[in-house]
Amino acid sequence: MLQVSGIAVRKTAYCAEYRCVRGSSDSRPLLLWRGKQRKLFAPMALAYFITFHTYGTWLHGTSKGKGSVDLGHNQYGEEFVAPDAQREAEARENMPQPPYTMSSAGEREVVCQAIISLCRQRGWQLLAVHVRTNHVHAVVQAGIDPGRVMSDMKARASRELTRAGFDDANRRRWTRHGSTLHLFDEAAVADKIDYTLNRQGAMLAYYDGRNDNKEPRTQRYSAQ
Repeated sequence: MLQVSGIAVRKTAYCAEYRCVRGSSDSRPLLLWRGKQRKLFAPMALAYFITFHTYGTWLHGTSKGKGSVDLGHNQYGEEFVAPDAQREAEARENMPQPPYTMSSAGEREVVCQAIISLCRQRGWQLLAVHVRTNHVHAVVQAGIDPGRVMSDMKARASRELTRAGFDDANRRRWTRHGSTLHLFDEAAVADKIDYTLNRQGAMLAYYDGRNDNKEPRTQRYSAQ
């Protein structure tokens, strides 16, 4: 552990470039030296709360939730895209394919198992995942950029859906971006695990990875 300005910085493979440390006890930038260069960094997160939606269900300009993420609003700590009804309508009109939803229990289970398998193969600790009809929540510990983690989850889920016969490889299934919230303390991690597993309405396809070092505990539910 490295102490900088009273903050313990974990020595890990990935350290997000500093923009704004939300929820941290100290939101000042950390000035770290690397050779003759100096860069601003944020403390390494304990885990990431990853959320991505299915294609066409969370468009730019939406007023749902905190908003969306685009090329101009995709850096850690930046604001989300502001609500814009006209932009949302234009995005919907320009969609080359209809919206995608995981309406069957089979689709959701395929996605859930794909994410579990991916995390095991990559050595990431998956603490929780819940696959809903139009989005996926996951809490994961990984030593790489969480944006890469999310992209790999999408790719693996799409591959397994195609293999299982749910549409073909040309089907657009996910939004281009998503949310990768950095969780800096145990309380924040516990809250997002609880949110993922217990505050999503009726349970669908989920995985609770807490204290589970062997076989995953999953459960399949049909939408009511």
